[in-house]
Amino acid sequence: MRSEEDRPVAGFPFSAVVGQDQLRLALILCAVHPGIGGVLVRGEKGTAKSTVVRALTALLPAVDDAGTTRPARLVELPVGATEDRVIGSIDLEKVLRDGERAFQPGLLAAAHQGVLYVDEVNLLHDHLVDVLLDAAAMGRVHIERDGISHSHPAKFVLVGTMNPEEGELRPQLLDRFGLAVDVAASRDVDVRMEVVRRRLDYERDPEAFVARYESADEELAAEILTAREKLDSVELSNRELRRIASLCASFDVDGMRADLVLARTATAHAAWRGDSEVTAEDVRVAAELTLPHRRRRDPFDEPGLDQQQLDDALEQADQDAQSQVEDDARDGEPEPPENPEDRGPDEDRGPEDGGPEDGGPDDEGPDDDGPEDPDGPGGGVRATDRPSAPPAGEFKAKLLEVPGVGEGAPGRRSRSMSPRGRVVRSTRERGHGLHLTSTVFAAAESQVARGRTAGRLRLAPADLRGAIREGREGNLIVFVVDASGSMAARDRLSAVTGAVVSLLRDAYQRRDKVAVITVRGREAELVLPPTSSVDIAVRRLQSMRTGGKSPLAEGFLRAREVVLRERLRDPQRRALVVTLTDGRATGGKDALHRARVAAHLLADASVASIVVDCETGLVRLGLAAELARELRGGYVRLAELSAQQVAGVVRAAA
Repeated sequence: MRSEEDRPVAGFPFSAVVGQDQLRLALILCAVHPGIGGVLVRGEKGTAKSTVVRALTALLPAVDDAGTTRPARLVELPVGATEDRVIGSIDLEKVLRDGERAFQPGLLAAAHQGVLYVDEVNLLHDHLVDVLLDAAAMGRVHIERDGISHSHPAKFVLVGTMNPEEGELRPQLLDRFGLAVDVAASRDVDVRMEVVRRRLDYERDPEAFVARYESADEELAAEILTAREKLDSVELSNRELRRIASLCASFDVDGMRADLVLARTATAHAAWRGDSEVTAEDVRVAAELTLPHRRRRDPFDEPGLDQQQLDDALEQADQDAQSQVEDDARDGEPEPPENPEDRGPDEDRGPEDGGPEDGGPDDEGPDDDGPEDPDGPGGGVRATDRPSAPPAGEFKAKLLEVPGVGEGAPGRRSRSMSPRGRVVRSTRERGHGLHLTSTVFAAAESQVARGRTAGRLRLAPADLRGAIREGREGNLIVFVVDASGSMAARDRLSAVTGAVVSLLRDAYQRRDKVAVITVRGREAELVLPPTSSVDIAVRRLQSMRTGGKSPLAEGFLRAREVVLRERLRDPQRRALVVTLTDGRATGGKDALHRARVAAHLLADASVASIVVDCETGLVRLGLAAELARELRGGYVRLAELSAQQVAGVVRAAA
């Protein structure tokens, strides 16, 4: 932990930041109303994400602490922090000195009424992100562990920053961040010049630079305090609440969290403007910060918020709100008397009643089938270089697990023993850290024999117990996709692409690294080197070309090369090679024999694998099954591919 001293942070002034207006506004709104739930800042490196977050702390109101006043703190959470350090644990010093159980607060307590900053939040273990977001939403931390029952306030502005190229957060965690902002460097030359100029001025004389913007920062701090005091008096009318509910419904967001956050953000924006009532403009600003990350459910959805879609949704919401106002105005008015000459429900229905009109459904012209299929007769796409067919037959992969127990990077796929996992039991061995409760209990049994009657607990080396932690790890999933002519039948390739897309979605949710190798023509092409950005993998797959021969041997050798190279970079991350092919190796001399030899070499490298057999037709050669035996891995037919079957086959390949 790096915690600032109880004094103003002498960093880059908030008011001196050039551009990034939306990020600045999101941080200010969370400072006005911490109940919003924090800000997720997504963007490329070098976009002043950390600079803006650190500068915010100096704008927060002073904190009353044990009868004294101190500035708000900035507490930074390192990626390698443990759960004990985040939420707190037994006060070991007090236990050893007095023999009493006591609680020692963690980083969440230190961040109370300040800023909790998590850089590279996408690399933080998922269960720690859950803890942070729970505390940010509830404003309190409840601990029930190690015989301790404790609760303390934890109201802070949570800010997480991340580079999407290094991997995404799961949709469930994205949703729990109140606001999200995508930042990028300006392409305006004048703006870029001003950014560089101010940074150089700051580095040349930090004190003079800070003094130049001191009055502007003080004015901002006063406005934040005024907005906080005004927050409870801001009115959210039923009309605007209906607008909020209609917006969230039109964007098809899951659950009700978006509605609540949008309402809180709109209220905070109205208070920030100094208004006593939420308006349509407040709702729009809040929607731009609240909805973009909630409409992206997997890596195949484009990030961000389409402005035209937002305009249309706001217009529809306004119409709904106006209709409700008119309905409310008519409430209580007597019903008009029934006219016996009114037409019946099926008589004389015109266009205004939903009936047919000129050019309507009952007056359609001939069907327009559009242009011919380019793959059909007369099509212009060569069979040896055709575009990939659109994916079909997607499924939800629940688990595709590497056998055994690893010690790799935190994730959600295979079992692992990890210093960042949950404590499951104690051991007399070293383990991952000290198991405090078991150590104290082991020592307590010997206190009489050691002659202790009062004072500190007497420990001996034999009392020490290690912690066994079990969690889940992320893996490297290498897809070897046969894109040769034998696989190029449109329906078959569509099914193969659908299977790969489904497995890529699963990899995204389980925080894996992925690589994609395509096999066609005379070589195996690494179209995507190992990366945590699965959405890039999907785009590369969609632009994949097909046709030609099938050099499977080169595909297996390339996969082996990728795995061995990644082992040097990250020895603890285990790999799984998933090959989608019909097994018909045709590239080069004696292609099938060479493919079997290459498969055997891959197996000798101790790489878990599974072959998805894409062969169709009445006559089957069974070549893919032979390759699976050479790989000493799992085997399943494409038509039988399902979540349970994949998991069972892979686990059996130990």
